[in-house]
Amino acid sequence: MSGDAVVVELAIERYLVARRAAKPSPHTVAAYRRDLVGVAGCAARVLGVDPGGLVLSDLTSRVLREAFADFGEERAASSVVRAWSTWNGFFGFWVAEQVVAGNPMSAVPRPRVRPSTPKPLMGEDTPERLLEALARGARRARDPWPERDLAVLALALLTGMRSAEMLSLRVDSLGGRSGERRIRVVGKGGGERVLPIEVPLEVLLEGYLESRRVRFGVVRGGDPLLVDNRGEGLRRGGLQYLVKQCYRHAGVHDRVARGTLVHALRHTFATRLAEDGASVTEIMHLLGHASVTSSQAYIEVTARAQREAAGSNRTYGVLRRLAGSESPVEGG
Repeated sequence: MSGDAVVVELAIERYLVARRAAKPSPHTVAAYRRDLVGVAGCAARVLGVDPGGLVLSDLTSRVLREAFADFGEERAASSVVRAWSTWNGFFGFWVAEQVVAGNPMSAVPRPRVRPSTPKPLMGEDTPERLLEALARGARRARDPWPERDLAVLALALLTGMRSAEMLSLRVDSLGGRSGERRIRVVGKGGGERVLPIEVPLEVLLEGYLESRRVRFGVVRGGDPLLVDNRGEGLRRGGLQYLVKQCYRHAGVHDRVARGTLVHALRHTFATRLAEDGASVTEIMHLLGHASVTSSQAYIEVTARAQREAAGSNRTYGVLRRLAGSESPVEGG
């Protein structure tokens, strides 16, 4: 078989099938497909042909350079770099299959991406102001549920989970004895990690679940941990809207970097740990970052050290104060 005979659309699907052996997540596979199909469409326009008629031998370095120029016109540099890496892997696969003679991606320039800088909530007391306002029922809604709002924001601030990780949590993701509770999180690529939580957050989550039982009845272990006001699992758009509204009603919306929303809470978690003395290794483990060079260091970090690192987050202070009152949430 040669590149003259392989239609690009078919080559893409065969490559994605081969990638399944690495067990990528559905989101990763979808991203691969978007990048491959998107650039292939640009290449077809460069050549003036129908995408269905594009074959591998058509994808010369010149055609790919023009296709990537078109593809990157309205996309961020990071998106272009990701697509470049996807196509580099695609051609590497077909070179190994001896279908194409070489990988043309070395002749396709890729943009330089500046390392992103953390964008935590601005202001030293912003996390405390946010949680205290939500505990007072500051978020005005048609069907207010301050226990849920406070649980969502506190969970993000004190675990540093990504949006997708929070949304994938189930009620039985919470485990362990009282005082030593933990949350089992499924991260990127299906990798799991266990995050320790301290008593104030444990009490807060129990209060939220009790308020949920009052609203909707029985709560089962396999049910989503975070739900909307109809009792259905919270989704990405709903989570972003909830967090945005919490910022606004708590009066801290001007302390959130543009475009961060939920991620600002994750960055706040990490920067506060660093400020309070946690090591880089502990922070990276708690955040679920993968790194070849630090993999061994992750193994060497003990569970006790991770718990101490997470527990040192001073945001727990506001929950301890709230737990000392009659109810962890006022006005509920």
